[in-house]
Amino acid sequence: MTDPVRQALDMLQRQIQALDTILEEARTSLNTVAAGERLVKWKGKAIPLIAQHLGQKEAQRFADTKPGPSFSNDLLEELGDDVELYREYLVALSDRVAKDGSVPPVS
Repeated sequence: MTDPVRQALDMLQRQIQALDTILEEARTSLNTVAAGERLVKWKGKAIPLIAQHLGQKEAQRFADTKPGPSFSNDLLEELGDDVELYREYLVALSDRVAKDGSVPPVS
């Protein structure tokens, strides 16, 4: 495994862990509004990291990933759905990078 691939996989793993932390803190504090704000800030920071490690196209795909409407009337469940959407995207991206064994050249 090349160093850029390892760095990309490490970055993706850190982002997945950050998502898990946001959701766990929301479950503990029951403050879904603050957790939602942290999720928005997290995504804003994750996009340039993805661009740096995996290119602008991949960063744009991630930026375009948006949760759909939710009608559960349970804010924690809705937050969990949003976190899971981003988590699944990052896990699939990590699996693809690991399988391909390469990252696109970043200019």
